[in-house]
Amino acid sequence: MKLPPRRRRGLAPRLALGLLLLLAALGAGHAVLWRFMAAQLEAGLETWVQIRRAQGWRVEHAPPVRGGWPLSATLSLARLRLEGGRATLPGGLVFESERVVLRVSLPRLNRLRVEMPGAQRLRLGGAEWRFAADELVALVPLEPDTPPREALVLAERLRLSTPGGPLEAGSLSFSATASATATEEEPALLLTLAAEAIDLPAAPQGAGGAFGRRIAQLSAEAALSGPVPPGRVPAQRAEAWRDGGGSLELRSLQLRWGPAELDAAATLALDEALQPMGAGTLRLTGATETLEALTAAGVVGRRASGTARIMLPLLSRPAPGGGPQTLEVPVTVEDRTLSLARLPVMRFPAWEWPRP
Repeated sequence: MKLPPRRRRGLAPRLALGLLLLLAALGAGHAVLWRFMAAQLEAGLETWVQIRRAQGWRVEHAPPVRGGWPLSATLSLARLRLEGGRATLPGGLVFESERVVLRVSLPRLNRLRVEMPGAQRLRLGGAEWRFAADELVALVPLEPDTPPREALVLAERLRLSTPGGPLEAGSLSFSATASATATEEEPALLLTLAAEAIDLPAAPQGAGGAFGRRIAQLSAEAALSGPVPPGRVPAQRAEAWRDGGGSLELRSLQLRWGPAELDAAATLALDEALQPMGAGTLRLTGATETLEALTAAGVVGRRASGTARIMLPLLSRPAPGGGPQTLEVPVTVEDRTLSLARLPVMRFPAWEWPRP
């Protein structure tokens, strides 16, 4: 049954009015949600700053500026400076950023995105780095009344200033996952690093000069076993951690640089003098090509190269499928000395634990 023309004409304005009221309600609700997100960001930032200052850190930044409408809420902090950590790190830590943007976006309200455009400066102890990237972000999960237990840092075309000149990485990712309740067999801290297309400032001297300026790939994964004891005296914490069976497991370290493909794994601990000790394995694929590059660069003499060519087949094993042979060498760290196949190659200075 068709409606009379007059009734149809009266229904259309009502539908249009209802639609307008619905859009207005959605817009008002979205505005309330955005203000709530921005307020939560500001409250979280203020709480974090208060906690850091109570722990002895110095935190400075310009007044935060809200933004990000309509799909995200942001806080922009100019001239951020974070300084502290002298109780656990000699010389402390200083981080300065030209600008930091804190962002929470729909629908991922449980994840904080920290964007760092512009110039950055990081000082750890006596070392200092200045860096910038086309994109540099940190992703941190947000949990109510719980400090973040993990973080992921991503960078594209990262540029780092060094005394020898600028260093650049095409891409880089770094993640850290912590557990305050880890047992002796569980990792209290898990770290991963992956970087590709690393261009060194200049062709390095010595052995590195044989491989060129570009490192094709670098990756690492390390796990610190728990539990990590509390306290503010680093030496006492390290001693308790050692006595509790703590160790640092280098699960993998992979490097592709020129003809060399390096793969290493090791387990480290602390000795009675609280100095690093441990053992592991180093595998080198393409040992013959690596030796030829070192010989051509003058790093290895002709006579030593000839002797090494004779020894390589005895120390290497064929790769599956008939690929390049792999050289496998045991590695040990003992009494501040690094040894390869029981031959000392490097001695480290004593690690001085910072005083509180």
